Amino acid sequence: MFDWHSFYIPLMTFAFASSITPGPNNIMLTASGANYGFFRTLPHIAGVASGFFILLLAVAFGLGNAFQTWPVLQTILKYIGSAYLIFLAWKIANASRPEQRDGPAKPFTLWQAALFQVVNVKAWIMAIGSMSAFTLAGTDYAVSALVIAGIFSLINLPCISLWTGFGVAIGRFLQHDRALRTFNVCMAALTAGSVILLYLPESSL
Repeated sequence: MFDWHSFYIPLMTFAFASSITPGPNNIMLTASGANYGFFRTLPHIAGVASGFFILLLAVAFGLGNAFQTWPVLQTILKYIGSAYLIFLAWKIANASRPEQRDGPAKPFTLWQAALFQVVNVKAWIMAIGSMSAFTLAGTDYAVSALVIAGIFSLINLPCISLWTGFGVAIGRFLQHDRALRTFNVCMAALTAGSVILLYLPESSL
C-alpha cells in the first residue's frame, strides 16, 4: 500500500519553498500592496492563485507532454515571458501614486493575473517540477495530480498574501514621492533581474 505520509511531507515542503521565495508574482504583489493596498490587490491575489491552479492541472493532463514532444515550445515561452516581464518592470518603475494619475489607478485584475501565469516561467518550472516529481503512476495518476494541485494552491495562497501584506507594511513608510519612486524602481529591478536568471545555465524548464 502506498504511504501517503511520505508523499505529503515532501510535496508540502516543495510547495512552500517554491511559493515563498521571490519571483515575478511575489515581487509584483509586493509592489501592488505598497501602491494600492491589500484590499485593491485581492483580485490580483485571486488571479495568481486560480491561474496557477489551472496551470498545474494543464501541465498534469497534457501540456507537460507537449513540452517533451516539442522542446521549441519551451524556448518560445521563455522569450515571450521575458519580454512581458521587462514590460511589467518598466510599468512598475514608472508607477506613480494612485491619486496622481490622470485616470483611475488600475492594479492587476483577476483575469490579468491569471493569464500572466501563462508567460510566468517560474510558475511553469514550479508546475512541471511538482507534477514530474510527485505524480504517481498508473491508476493513481489522476488522483495524485489533483491532490498536488490542491495542496500547492492551499500553500501558495497564504504565501503570496504574505508578500502582499509585506508590500502594504512597506507602503506605510513611503509617504514621500521620492521614497515611493525608489521602492518601485527597486521592485522593477528585481522583476527585470528575474529575467536574467532565466538565461543562466541552471535556469531551464
